[in-house]
Amino acid sequence: MRLGLSLGYWGAGPDPQAAERVAAAEDLGFDSIWTAEAYGSDALTPLAWLGARTTRVRLGTSVVQLSARTPTATAMAALTLDHLSGGRMVLGIGASGPQVVEGWYGQPYPRPLARTREYVQVLRQVFARERVEFAGEHYAFPHPGGTGLGKPLRPTVHPLRADLPVLLAAEGPKNVALAAEIADGWQPLFYAPRQDGHYREALAEGFARPGARRTAGDFEVVGMVQVVVDDDVEAAADRLRPMLALYIGGMGARGVNFHQDVFVRMGYADECARIQEAYLAGRKDEAAAAVPLRLVEEVALVGPRAKVAEEAHVWRDSLLTTMVVGGDPATLRTIAEVLG
Repeated sequence: MRLGLSLGYWGAGPDPQAAERVAAAEDLGFDSIWTAEAYGSDALTPLAWLGARTTRVRLGTSVVQLSARTPTATAMAALTLDHLSGGRMVLGIGASGPQVVEGWYGQPYPRPLARTREYVQVLRQVFARERVEFAGEHYAFPHPGGTGLGKPLRPTVHPLRADLPVLLAAEGPKNVALAAEIADGWQPLFYAPRQDGHYREALAEGFARPGARRTAGDFEVVGMVQVVVDDDVEAAADRLRPMLALYIGGMGARGVNFHQDVFVRMGYADECARIQEAYLAGRKDEAAAAVPLRLVEEVALVGPRAKVAEEAHVWRDSLLTTMVVGGDPATLRTIAEVLG
């Protein structure tokens, strides 16, 4: 299992330690660095800026949102970054949710799985330097209306790799099965290695579909895992509880929160209901306090160094091929030592 560095997306502004963290990760032998986007900073610009300071690590997006760009625009950015980095680009994409898609991008949110399938088909055409011709339910190239002057085009740039890897961010079983069928890898969020049976079943279903692109043996699973080393287990968990409360309680409307659904499938329906009720009522501290330690330990490594090292075997034996972690350079060094 390899290590990757999570750079995430910005809060009010850029992380002043980002370049230092990237340098530390490459020096420590990390495999990759990963940027993200929500409705502030984008994933591609920081990846190019910080990737220019590296020579070896792979450069991944975790994730680029489908609704932010047409598939051809995303493909242009990916093949450009792949050339500039000497073949180190990894394109992670995701459908996001209706609050962001409709609220930020001003677009409808129909049938995310079908849209994802079509999006990837168009990406593959560009990476293969084919003339882009596609008539789908959600995407059409050339545009079937307008002036009528549109014609099938292929990229002027010769892609460095026709097989530039595409990873899908997915949480629900149907979307995970789609990743196994059409993508080169899967990016889970809040992956619980002790409760991954439904994920294994979904992946197996996708690999068994006619025309599946990969097999279990050459498929990437790149998951972000929070690692907090602290002599006090509860203190370590406290550093993660506000974030978990945000995702469980506030990242999505009531009844349409895909992150919460992950924890409900783990058996935490009652806890999730309490967390969401408090969070949506503005009682964020109460919501964080309602996150039980056992839930934190399902998806994170927390506690004294010896405990983290002992529990790491569960993750090494899991589906993950790359564990993506965060922290300042000193924390990254500790994680590398404990998990190495």
